[in-house]
Amino acid sequence: LICKGIKPRYYLMSGSGNKKFFNKKNLSSIHKGLKEEQKKFKITLVGGDTTNSNILSFTFVVVGYSHKTPICRYNAKINDDIYVTGNLGDSFIGLKALQKKIKLTSYEQKYFEKAYFLPQLYPNFSSKVSPFISSSIDISDGLFQDINKLIKIKSLNYFIDILKVPISSNLKLLLFKKKINKKNVISRGDDYQILFTSKKRFRSKIIKISKLSHTKVTRIGFVTASNKKKQRNFTKNIGYTHNF
Repeated sequence: LICKGIKPRYYLMSGSGNKKFFNKKNLSSIHKGLKEEQKKFKITLVGGDTTNSNILSFTFVVVGYSHKTPICRYNAKINDDIYVTGNLGDSFIGLKALQKKIKLTSYEQKYFEKAYFLPQLYPNFSSKVSPFISSSIDISDGLFQDINKLIKIKSLNYFIDILKVPISSNLKLLLFKKKINKKNVISRGDDYQILFTSKKRFRSKIIKISKLSHTKVTRIGFVTASNKKKQRNFTKNIGYTHNF
């Protein structure tokens, strides 16, 4: 919803489990987490359901409203700028830390795990900037996986400057310390940042709205014709691929 310029307003929650899962301690943690998210995004729980099951699962349906037409996925044009909000890569390191596949200091562990569990989202930015965006998507499967979804219907292409892809200072230090190549972490998914395209004439609008909404926004490339080279210093579109 947020990447489409829509502000979430209400949500419904359904849960299945048994007394083993829904004990007093777990219910208290769930209540605390929901309360924090409701306050953060100014959303309200309006209904749902609970069922008994030996398997623990939750389903959420979120509803929002927009005064303007929601941003579509497939309206990018040749020469449109490509932007991304926030930083990329922190969540991937957090996942690797949880899987115990990378060794971190206690500070690094806390920082990157938080980035994985609590991505920074920007509902105020997207709702204000939506009139100046031609297409958008949230980065869940990875930068290059998701940018391909933006341009594939019209058989367009893109140019991304890897050097301009934003990463946090903590990730920058970790990459230097561990001798990890930046391109191996910036498109692994779970970032949940907004990837969007916009006409060049709206650059000043994008900058102004990003400052007013305290949102980090970086222009990382542009849309090209289908026969152009894709991205600099990148050889394959790594990321998450859904197999059904």
